[in-house]
Amino acid sequence: MRCHEVDYELIGSEMQLVEVELDPNETVIAEAGAMTYMEEGIDFETRMGDGSDPDEGFMGKLFSAGKRVFTGESIFTTHFTNRGAGKRRVAFAAPYPGNIVPLDMAQYGERITCQKDAFLCAALGTKVSITFNRRIGSGLFGGEGFILQKLEGDGMAFIQAGGTVIEKKLNGETLRVDTGCLVGFTEGIDYDIQRAGNLKSMIFGGEGLFLATLRGTGTVWLQSLPFSRMADRIIANAPSHGGSDKGEGSVLGGLGRLIDGDR
Repeated sequence: MRCHEVDYELIGSEMQLVEVELDPNETVIAEAGAMTYMEEGIDFETRMGDGSDPDEGFMGKLFSAGKRVFTGESIFTTHFTNRGAGKRRVAFAAPYPGNIVPLDMAQYGERITCQKDAFLCAALGTKVSITFNRRIGSGLFGGEGFILQKLEGDGMAFIQAGGTVIEKKLNGETLRVDTGCLVGFTEGIDYDIQRAGNLKSMIFGGEGLFLATLRGTGTVWLQSLPFSRMADRIIANAPSHGGSDKGEGSVLGGLGRLIDGDR
């Protein structure tokens, strides 16, 4: 086994965190700023790259870290190592409301492709890199652009998603989803986009101009509330953008929401 073998517990329901249990000298890597708490005996160090190749030279680490810039992530990851004599725990949380998906990479062909900001943490030895969408249409209109994250390894990895997470298993089938609702998929799944119905449906349907098309045999993870959708809703209702500045308990605020159709 290439990756460290870590145990874990998911805590919470809709705003989860994952508590990772480390044996002595075991290490978990995480996105910078994801740590919530850690027990005594755990040391942490910020490093360039994911540490999946211990023999990698400085230029290789610099190149690997530089690729993370394309995904909008920090060039650094934080490595948490148990230096104590017994088991110790460290916990990580997603930066927005949603769920954390635990992935035993060995059960999914040791490779998963996911949206560019999905990675939260993983056992040391997991390679976190990028992959380019080969189809121009998917890259331009697929919601995630040309660049996706690729996770490789045989240990535990954890990805984050907004709202409720749905796992779909396809067996030579086709699934069409909102482009922003795609979280990740395994090898054997072909990802493309297609028009959302006829011209009238595209303009007035409210589902966007394009849908993601997933076909093949494998596993797909979807999210019910993409962070971008939630952020757009918050911004649209902010007073500085024309939203109501009345309190939730005010009469005028309630009437305004009735008129606006919010209730």
